[in-house]
Amino acid sequence: MNDRVSDILQAVQRGLVSLEDAKAAIASAYTEDLGFALIDTRRHERTGYPEVVFCSGKTPDQAEAIMVRMRDRDIPVLGTRADRVLADRILAQYPTAVYDEIGKTITIDSPSHPREPRGLVAIVSAGTSDLPVAREAARTAEFFGSQIQLITDVGVAGIHRLFNRLPEIRKASAIVAVAGMEGALAGVLAGLVSVPVIAVPTSVGYGASFNGLSALLGMLTSCAPGISVVNIDNGFGAGYQANLINQLRFQKGV
Repeated sequence: MNDRVSDILQAVQRGLVSLEDAKAAIASAYTEDLGFALIDTRRHERTGYPEVVFCSGKTPDQAEAIMVRMRDRDIPVLGTRADRVLADRILAQYPTAVYDEIGKTITIDSPSHPREPRGLVAIVSAGTSDLPVAREAARTAEFFGSQIQLITDVGVAGIHRLFNRLPEIRKASAIVAVAGMEGALAGVLAGLVSVPVIAVPTSVGYGASFNGLSALLGMLTSCAPGISVVNIDNGFGAGYQANLINQLRFQKGV
């Protein structure tokens, strides 16, 4: 329980604050209402990680306001699917912010929440066309505290390229496999490693790939055990999950 809520409850106990006022105060202690968005300011206390801003579909003004308010609250900020217009506005206010133009992520660190990347998450992509999703996954895992290694263009069309990188990949605590087309990379990887593989189907491919549906179904129906699958192009979800696995394994000294 945070200090502000404790103070409110003590005030109620002493008869200084009414129950209705206390309810409103406690609600505001966990959220902040911007009118168009309700920021979950205490998510990191419940889950260990702060709220993330999905920028697509928001106006630049809306996304900027959310990020600025979070940073004012000393909350580290990760924005996904952020375009160049928004990035320029954020960089103008926070010169130390980092924008990944390929992965469309923007991060604003908090000086009071330093991170030392630990463990290892391998982000493995089949082709160069899958790189935007792979970069989103990599930046997400890195933002939340994992050391990452990005290995690109090792799809099954030239499977010798994958075999050449296996010694590096096998050092990871969790692996994110990013692939479009038929999505075979995840199943191949899962048969070669001893750690969880998070499969990310991408919308890359010709007509019958159905914007990633073929890769999604291929990954879901893979006969290789040890695979979990996120939604099409969901690099963020895969990076988040891989980080959780990595942090658990690191804490246990595995």
